[in-house]
Amino acid sequence: MLLLLGGYIAWVEARRRRLGGRGPVFRVQAAFAWLCRLFVDEEMASLPFPIQLRRRLEDLGPTYVKLGQILSLRADILPESVTSELRNLLASLPELPFEVIASRIEESLGRPLDSMFEEIDPVPLGSASIAQTHRATTLSGEQVILKVVKPGIRDLLIRDAALLKFFGAILQHIIPRYQPRLVAEEFCEYSLREVEMLREAENTETFIENFKDIPEIVFPRVYREFTAENVLCQEFLEGIRPDKDAAAQLTEEERQNLIDIGASAIIRMLYEDGFFHADLHPGNLLVLPGPKVGFIDLGMVGRLEPDLRHHLLFTYFGMVTEDFENASRHLSEVAIVHEHSDVPGFRRAMRELCRRWRRAAHFEEMSLAMLMLRSLQLGARYNLYFPVEMVLMVKALVTYEGVGYLMDPEFDVAVVSRRHVLRIFRSQFSPGRLFQQALRSAPDLADGLVRLPLLVSEGLRILEMQTRRPPQKPLAGLRGTIFGASSLVSGAILAAYGSPWYLWAPLMMIGILIPLRREG
Repeated sequence: MLLLLGGYIAWVEARRRRLGGRGPVFRVQAAFAWLCRLFVDEEMASLPFPIQLRRRLEDLGPTYVKLGQILSLRADILPESVTSELRNLLASLPELPFEVIASRIEESLGRPLDSMFEEIDPVPLGSASIAQTHRATTLSGEQVILKVVKPGIRDLLIRDAALLKFFGAILQHIIPRYQPRLVAEEFCEYSLREVEMLREAENTETFIENFKDIPEIVFPRVYREFTAENVLCQEFLEGIRPDKDAAAQLTEEERQNLIDIGASAIIRMLYEDGFFHADLHPGNLLVLPGPKVGFIDLGMVGRLEPDLRHHLLFTYFGMVTEDFENASRHLSEVAIVHEHSDVPGFRRAMRELCRRWRRAAHFEEMSLAMLMLRSLQLGARYNLYFPVEMVLMVKALVTYEGVGYLMDPEFDVAVVSRRHVLRIFRSQFSPGRLFQQALRSAPDLADGLVRLPLLVSEGLRILEMQTRRPPQKPLAGLRGTIFGASSLVSGAILAAYGSPWYLWAPLMMIGILIPLRREG
């Protein structure tokens, strides 16, 4: 409620600066804003609404900080001023004492620390809204990372998630354009996943399996013997962040190689596997010796179903090959539409946007990922809503493009991507792949062929019964006969009383033609 009151005060103040604050309507609005100031802290009331929103979320605690981080991704439906401010939410929260973390590890794994680890650094590497991470050394001398869920956070998330769903359902009737009900459901789904360390371990192992044929792409090994519901133990990857100065010391060849490896990894995650890192930013990427690319912090992943992945692949391919007609068609196919949606208008606007991008074709003016994000933003204007997985996908592309641009200011993502997208097309439509799909469908096809004679004979029997069946409505023509007769009589009466011909002639023609039609 305080946020709503503060937002109203900010709106009236912005209107006063923009329009000068004249007129009786504005005076009423200003008077109500003055009353609202009685309930809102003066310092908070003087701030713009996006800053008020961020501050309120920080004050409400870890669940709402995580909510704000999720909302910052929804640049497709929220104003840029709001999403850019929410990106400034605290990336780290006050750390818990090491004694609490140590007790949490022992309770989760059921063993004393000295029976598992030679040493655990009491100073955390990071303390986020859900978990806290520490570096450790196993008894065998291996360097690992321990990610520990904070006590009480799971129950807090479950309770707050139920509350947010309730308010999202109410706000859906007030501000349907911003889809608060869907946003609340998406937040609850993704935040509750992040608190499950066993799920993150499974995510990591899935990535390792998906990329086992590409040694240049690395994911941390999971130590299952030290992993439980509230504790995750993973290999410590020794590398440098791509946005640090040390990465700039790489040779030109190494940088180009890393860019190509990154493109291969991202495109394969998104368009081939349909299983991708959904919290990708420079802090979750590492440049490893080789050079190799390492991915860490895999608690938040996105999944793209085959049909969605198919349309997104063709959308991306259409953009990088400048086939904007098909790109707009495939993107509109995955949107959630309703009676007020304007799909043709969206497609026209997207094609024009793509043409402007092609004329710019430079990262600083508009990157390919920004083109996709702007396309999603167009959806809100034309009442189309896109799944959150698409926004997470675009975030992954934005991160990749940003890192690629840091390593090579002349980086052209369309040129680099085209080769990898064509590789996916070749693999999906190769004779061997098509033959495998045919083999998978063979049992259904054989079953259909076996049952075909029975289906044909049954169909013919039903058709024969229908042709022999007597009419079910013997009075079916009575209504037409009565209507024809009444039309003929009405026309005759109008003619007898001298009415104009154009009133009685059509009625008499109807009365004559209906009986003839039924006899024919």
